[in-house]
Parts: sequence; structure tokens; C-alpha cells
Amino acid sequence: MTMIGAIALLLFCQLAGEVIHRLTGLPLPGAVIGLMLLLAWLALVPKERPTLTAVTGWLTAHLSIMFVPAAVGLIDEGGPLSRYGVGILAATAVSTLLTMVVTAVVFRWAVKRFGPPEPQPEAVEEAAS
Repeated sequence: MTMIGAIALLLFCQLAGEVIHRLTGLPLPGAVIGLMLLLAWLALVPKERPTLTAVTGWLTAHLSIMFVPAAVGLIDEGGPLSRYGVGILAATAVSTLLTMVVTAVVFRWAVKRFGPPEPQPEAVEEAAS
């Protein structure tokens, strides 16, 4: 598979996911359905993984370029940004902090619940001697 073929596969899975979402009304975003289709494709055709890995690595490395149109679009929104910018910034900061705290709490819970058992003090002393 060529680089163009790998990009076409990614776009096809995205499009197919969107079509399935709109036709069936599944309560999943089309992008998620497309990812499941891509996962199924890679399970059936594993020889395409190396090329797809190279393409997705390149896309991820150049991800910042994808944000240029959005950043340029903000320039046209000077009025609303000057009026609501502080509120948007505060909401973004609070939601980011809250997301980080919830993620840390859930991670600690998951490690305690599903992680390896902690060694008992007696076992540590016996192993040291």
C-alpha cells in the first residue's frame, strides 16, 4: 500500500462511518464508527499496518498545521472574543483543571482496584534478608 492508499483508507473509513451514522442513526459519532471500521480492516488485513503506521505518524507530527485554519478563523471573531474572551478563557482553564483532577482520581482508583497487589511488609523484610 502506498502513502496515498493509506490516506485514502483513513478517509474512506471516516466517510463510511459518517454514512453509517446518518443512515442508521446510531448514537455514536461517525468518526468513532469509522475508527471501528479501520480496526476491523486492520484485523483482517494486517500487512497494511506498517504503511498506515508511517502515514499516521507523519500526520501526527504535522498536527499543528491542521489548527492553522481554526486559528485564522479566530481573527474574524475579534468582537465576540473581546467581549467574551475572559469568560471563555476562565471556562477553558476551569474545565481543563477539572478534567485533570478527575483523570488523576479515576487513574488512582483504577490502579488500586485493578493494579497488582502491594507487597506486604513481612514479604518485603523476608525478601531483603
